[in-house]
Formats: sequence, structure tokens, C-alpha cells
Amino acid sequence: MASLHERADALALLSAEARRARAGSGRLLLFRGPTGTGRSALVRASIRHGADHGMQVLSVSCSPEESGEPLAAVGRLLCPAAGCVPDDDPATDPGHRRHADRLWRLLCSRAAAGSPLLLAVDDVHLADPASRRWLVDAARRLARLPVLMVVTERVQYDVTPPAPGFSHGLAPSLVRVHTCGPLGRPAAEAMVRSVFGPDTDPAWTDGCVTASAGNPLLLSALLDDLRVVAPAGGRPESALPETCADLYPGAFVAAVTWWLDSAGQETAAVARTLAEVKGCAGRADERDIPGRECLLAAVTGSGPARVLGWTTAMTRLGLLRPDPVEGDLRFAHPLLRDAVLDGWSHERREAVHRAAADFRYRRGDRAEQVAGHLLRTGPVGLPRSAGTLLDAAAEATRAGRTGDAADYLRGALDEPLTPGRRAGVLVELATLESASEPSGGIPRLAEALRLQELPRERVPTAVALGTALTRRGESGAALDVLRGLDGVREDPVLATTVLAASALFAERDGGGLRGTVGAALRAACGSGGSPPSPTLQALLLRYEAAAGLVPAEEAMRTLRRLTTGVEDPLHAPYLYGAAASVAQWADALDWADRLAAAGLAGHRMSPLHPVHDLLLRVRIDTAAARGDFARVLTYAGEDGPAAACGLRARAVLALVATNRLDEARRLADGVGSGDSEGGWETSSFRYARGVLRAASGDRHGALADFLDCGRGGPGGEPAGPAVMPWRSAAAEVQWALERPREALALADEEYRLAAVWGTPRVVGRALRVLGEVTGGRRGLELTEQAVELLRGTSSGPASGPTATMGPERALGPEPEPVLELELAPALLSHGRLLTAAGHPRRARPLLREASVIAERLGAARLLTLAQDALRVGGARSGSAPLTGEASLTGSERRVAALAADGRTNAEISALLHVARRTVETHLTSTYRKLGIQRRADLAGAMHAPAAGGTAHRGAGGCERQALTASADDTR
Repeated sequence: MASLHERADALALLSAEARRARAGSGRLLLFRGPTGTGRSALVRASIRHGADHGMQVLSVSCSPEESGEPLAAVGRLLCPAAGCVPDDDPATDPGHRRHADRLWRLLCSRAAAGSPLLLAVDDVHLADPASRRWLVDAARRLARLPVLMVVTERVQYDVTPPAPGFSHGLAPSLVRVHTCGPLGRPAAEAMVRSVFGPDTDPAWTDGCVTASAGNPLLLSALLDDLRVVAPAGGRPESALPETCADLYPGAFVAAVTWWLDSAGQETAAVARTLAEVKGCAGRADERDIPGRECLLAAVTGSGPARVLGWTTAMTRLGLLRPDPVEGDLRFAHPLLRDAVLDGWSHERREAVHRAAADFRYRRGDRAEQVAGHLLRTGPVGLPRSAGTLLDAAAEATRAGRTGDAADYLRGALDEPLTPGRRAGVLVELATLESASEPSGGIPRLAEALRLQELPRERVPTAVALGTALTRRGESGAALDVLRGLDGVREDPVLATTVLAASALFAERDGGGLRGTVGAALRAACGSGGSPPSPTLQALLLRYEAAAGLVPAEEAMRTLRRLTTGVEDPLHAPYLYGAAASVAQWADALDWADRLAAAGLAGHRMSPLHPVHDLLLRVRIDTAAARGDFARVLTYAGEDGPAAACGLRARAVLALVATNRLDEARRLADGVGSGDSEGGWETSSFRYARGVLRAASGDRHGALADFLDCGRGGPGGEPAGPAVMPWRSAAAEVQWALERPREALALADEEYRLAAVWGTPRVVGRALRVLGEVTGGRRGLELTEQAVELLRGTSSGPASGPTATMGPERALGPEPEPVLELELAPALLSHGRLLTAAGHPRRARPLLREASVIAERLGAARLLTLAQDALRVGGARSGSAPLTGEASLTGSERRVAALAADGRTNAEISALLHVARRTVETHLTSTYRKLGIQRRADLAGAMHAPAAGGTAHRGAGGCERQALTASADDTR
């Protein structure tokens, strides 16, 4: 009796009633409760108590197998040895009254034999009806006998309406009732600790209690299993199993099965349906809505009121609980849910989901709610099933859950579809699968291409298949797919589309396909027939611009003309992609971003469109041109496997610029041979790897990478300086390896091509490198020209083969200055040459300006080089910040504060008793350190932190700030 937890009240009641019976006044003691709450344990305790106190003990455990034999339970109770077989003919004793009377006389004779009598009847609800009537009738006559009748009865809210209880019809004075319930948490936790020790992890204890809901039967069975499979369980590092497959020998599953069997088939079906079908019981705030039929009741065919009552009762017992996020009822623990479902056949589960899908469809639930069941039923074979799955895929795609959308599309492919519709589903599914795998969806696209008959349907699918093949490094196979299309040449729109896609596929080829497709483009644009398509003209212009064969101003003028017309929807993405690339090379970054955004979002471009990868590269390149290294790394991570090689190349460059060389090496090492074979993307990766090797001191490896970049770009020509400055990079490495002749040849070629392109950024960079490798007085002149050009104070170099385009000749709509990223290296190179020529004092302001720009851009590597150059030139080292309010000197701070208050330069000069030129100098330095250009920005910038890698002062440099500071005095 001591082993019973939280049953002290029941034992006290038993002891009191036993004393009463021994005194000669009997009564019925009824223990009621749900399955597993310890009723049988109380019967056993009663038997021990009666035996210990000298009572005659007669006991019986009722079972459903004997429910068909009248008075079988009473017979086994009173005649445990041989039973009491009636000798009456049933025809003459239809109500078994004579047999019942004999049993009553037998009970009276036993009670009169001397010692009091204790009758223990377990599970009376399973007894045959005649035995139940006999026991109820006997309970009415026990008051004058020394007999205690202890009876247990299962009482629980089941889905099937229950029969009247055992005590129904008995006066309250004839029966004492005690209701058993689940254990309280302290008692349940004590049981767990008694098995696994007092130091059991609270999380382990809580899991055991939750999985059993405090039910003594379930908790004891679970602990029996855990003793075997987890003898060291309960430690912080251990975890409670969540599936019954992890439990042995299976006592917990057997106990749960017994609990379900005791509840009846209808209740068991409801319980298993609730475990299988997520959310079928509904949320708590929905269950009382008038007219809203319960899904759980509809699927199982049970009465809604009874199902609602059952879920309420199970929630009160702790077996069910609301989900903390979605609010719907679920089993309290995954282990309990798995045990409920154990042994339920796959066919039965499918049938439940099929019924749930049908009910939700008729009720008008969202497509995804219906489709969630259809995915678990196997093919249904109805047209509406495919439509529902496709609608669900559209819902999931709009919500950004591409994984769910792909599952719905796979389910739709198992349903009957027309060939055309099936092809569309295959293409959509391949597009979603390509988001996680660059070459994903190729078999599906190939099947879709076979199903389609009309050329206008086949061409987009062939282009998508070609894009997937190209990403896998099979550009030749991609071009073969396009060549194999029938009926394309007769349609000019389709022919142009195929040629445009072929041009982009050829860029990723490492062989001679680029030159072949480039020749086809030139032939199409130079044919004497109808005017060539603007798309083909833009692609050809992009080829020429990439090789540096056309001036930027002319290229942008042509693109503005080409993009003003209306183009066929099949052609528009290619036109946008070509224009965005050239605009980015020409430093018209705003226009390039708008074109990229319009192409990616406005045209709802598929990720399996070849221009999609191109626009992703444009977007990341514009961020790199602005020196926004953080955004470059964000874009490289967001865009996933699409164009992985090219995006990783740009991420490697950003990591090198921010001096995160270890991360850059890991990223570069992650590009396998399959990712870097062939084409322009390979060249970009080799260039990035060369920059990384040069920064790491591997000059020979860097030179090999840079020279490999010259093997050819789009159209068969090596990339020009606007696209990839590999010649300048190789020249710098050759110079470091003490090969001046080779370095000078590369730098001179770079400058020649840069002068043809003509943008200040490209020409300034070429001038800087040419000055570095030239050296001497001529080198100083060239680096000085680079600084002036990049600051915007010069329209071009003093001498050279071609005059460059000045900053006032803007390219494209609203071009933005992007010169600081090249100005800082130019300042560094010019300062180094001045220091080497014996002019360190002239070099220091330039090197400090380079340090300020590098710090503002977040270019940690460039900042380190500039500070090293300052120390070589004799500048005092310090740890003071170079930008932000903290970098201002006392004089600069006083002047800036007065200017922020609205004082003019003349008023500040008079107040501080300094020359007006001194005020202008202080304001110029302040503007530079705070990263602003206007006097109106002073008040906000004085209390702002130093700018990071996303602040941009724009073109013009210190001279522009000086002009601004001087012009303020006119107010």
C-alpha cells in the first residue's frame, strides 16, 4: 500500500469501510476512474488489507470474454474453485432468478461462517449484465451483513455514449464512491526520480511526465522501457526518445494500446485520426463557432458534440494540449502521439487523409489546407486533385515557401494531367528545384520539352533547359538543345530569342563557342534585310564593350536609343540584361540597378532564364563599384547556387578588400573544378583568386591566374579594363617580381584600352598602374594625372593616345560618382612615389587622404597599406580615428560648431580671430572627415558615428570640398 502514489484518501476510505464491515454493517465501496489511473492497484490493496485484518477475501476480475455467460462473474467470485453451474433449464428459468437466489444464499452462508467477508470485483463494467444486476441488488442488502464489497469501474468520457454506471439507481447511503485521476506533478516526478535517481535532469523528468500525462499505467510502462533503453538517462546530455521505435521492449506502446482498446473502437479511431491529421480538432477559438463542423468528427463519422466532449476531457486529463504556436489540439508529447499511431496501417492513414481532403474541399478551405492531405493519400485520380495541388503551389510560391510549393507540384504530377499542363508543371517544378541545386530540374525540363508541340512553347522551355545545362558546365549541350528546335527560323521573334540565349550560353564556354556565336550576332546585325532587333544590337554592343572596343559614351548613347522602344516580351529580358551590364561598366550605377530590378522583379523572370544570372551579377557589381562590401557579401549569400562561381568571385574580392583573407581562402577553396570550368565566369574567379594570392604573398600563383584571364571573354576577346582589370593586376605583380619590361607592356596595353573606353574610373586606374611601373618623374606625372582625374579636376591625362571623358559628360540617366574606390589607391601610389623621390612632406597629405577614404569605405587592407606608407614617410603613428566627429581637431570642432549654428565664414573668422582662408581649410578637412559635402549636413553629422563601408562622399575629393566651403561664405 505504501507504493501507491497520491492514493492516501482512497486507502483511508477503504480502512474505514472495512472497520464498518467487521462491525457487522456492510456497504459498497466503488473506485471509479479512467483507464490506467490505478483502480486495479486499489483492488489489490483492498485484498491485502482484508487478509491482514482477518477477513475472508473473495475476488474476481471481469473480462469481456465472459460477458455472454449469465452470472459468470458472480459465479467465479463466490465459487472460485469450480464455479457455480446452474442445474435449472434456461427455458424454465428465463431470468436466472433461481440461480441468482442460490448465489445470494451462498454469500449469506459465507458471511455467517464466522469472519467478515470482503468481495473484490475489478472492472465491473466488463461483467455480464446478469452479474451486474446481481451485484447491484446485493449492494442494497449489505447493510445487515458483515460484508464489504469493493468494486472498480472504468468511467471516462468516450465518443460512444456510455451505459448507466454501476451505482446508477443506488441510494447514496448504500455506496461510497472515490474517483481516481492522474497523478499530480510532484508524485509523477517522484516516480521518475525513483528510477533514475534524485539528480535526474528536470527536462528529462518533464518529458516523462508529459508523455504519460501523469497516468500511472502509462508512466510506469514508459519507465519500464526507459530502464532498458536508457539506463543512464536523466542526465543533462541525454534526450527522451520521440518515437516508439527507440523504446524496447515496448511496454509503453502496449499500455497506450490497452488504453485505446478500453475506450472502444470509435474513441480509438478518433484518437488515431487526431494523431495523424494535424489540426483536425481545430483551434480553441474556432470550436464553438456555430455552424462550423468539426473536421475530426466529419472524418471519423462521429457525433460532433461527443468528439468535442472527448477532446475537452482528454485536455483536462493532460493527454491533449493546445499547440503554443498554432493553437490546435495535439497529443501532449511526440512519443505519446507515436504510440497512439503504432500499428495503424498505411492504408487506414491514407483513407483518413482522403476523407479530410474531401471534407476541406467541400467546406471551402484554402488550397494548401486541402493539398496537405492530398500529399499523404497517394494519387487520387481526380481532376480536381491536380487543380487543388497546383493552386496550393501558387499559394506557397507567393508566400516564399518554395520547398512546400515543390512538394505540391510533385504531387500534381502523380495526378492525371493533359500533356500541355503537365509540361507547364514540369517547368515550374524544375525552376523551384534549381534554387537549391544549380543544375537541378534537367530531367524534368527535358520531359517538358518532349511534351510540348508549339514552337513558341518549346523555345522558353529549351532556354530554361539550356540555362540548367550551362550552370552544370555543359554550354555545348545547351547550344545543341537550341539548335535542335524545329520551326524557329520561320519566326523572327523566336529566332532572335534563340540567338540571344545562345550568346549568353556561349559566355560560359571555355572553348571556341564564344567566337562562333559572336560572329552570328555580327552577321544578324549586319544583314541587309529588315533592321536588326534592338536586343541583338544590345548584345553585340555588350560584346564590344566588354572587350574595350567601343567608347563608353558611344555605348551608352546607343543603349539609350535601343531601350526607348517597345520590345517583344520574349526579347525584353535580354535587352535589359545587356543594357544593365554596359551601364554598370560605364559607372551609371543607378540606371544599372533600375534595369536589374526591372528585369528581376518587373518581368517576373524565372531563375532558369539566362539573364537572371546576368542581372544578379550586375546587382552585386554595382554594390562592389560603390565600395559597399557588406552588401556584396549579403548578395553573394542570398543568391545561392545561381551563378555560384561568379558570385563567389565577387565575394572573395570583398573579403580581400576588408582584409579577411582566411575567409576569402576558405571561400575560394570551396569552388571545385566543376564550378570553375570554362567561360567568362571562370575568368572572373581566376581574377579574384589572383587578387587573393597577391594579397597573401603568392606572387607567382597570382600572376598565373591573372594571365589566364586573358584567354578570352565574350565574343572571343579578352575582357577589357572596364570589366576585369587583369592586365593592371598582372603588371603590378610583374613589377613586384622585378620584371619591368613585362610589367610596362601590360600596363601600357591596359591604358590604351582604358583610353578607348574613356570613363574616369577605368582611365584613372590604368594611369595609376602605368605610373607605378614607369617610375621616376614620368611616373609621378602619371599618378598625379590619375589623382586629378579621379578627383574630377581634370578632363583627362595631359598626354596620351586618346582624350578621356571628363566627369561632366555623364553616362546614362542620373550617373553617380564611384571614383573614391580608385582614388584611394591612386593617392597611395602617388604618395609612395613622392616619398621615394625625397618629398615625404608632400606625400603625407595624400596618404592621409587615402587613409580617410579607406576607413570610410571599410577597405581595411587599403587602410593598412596607407598607414604603412605614412610611417615610411616619417609620419607619427597614432591610434586616433581618421573619420567621424572624434577625428576632428579642437580648431576644426570649434569652426564646425559655429558653421552648424548658421554662421558664415566671415562671421566665424571674426569670432575666432583667424583668417577666412583658415576657416575654409578647417571646413574642408571637416567635410572630408565627416563624409559630407554640404554645410547643411554639419548639424546631423557632428553627432553621428564614423561612416562605415556604405558611406560615399562622391567624386570631387578635397578640392570639391574646398570649393563648397568657400562658396558657403557668399551667404
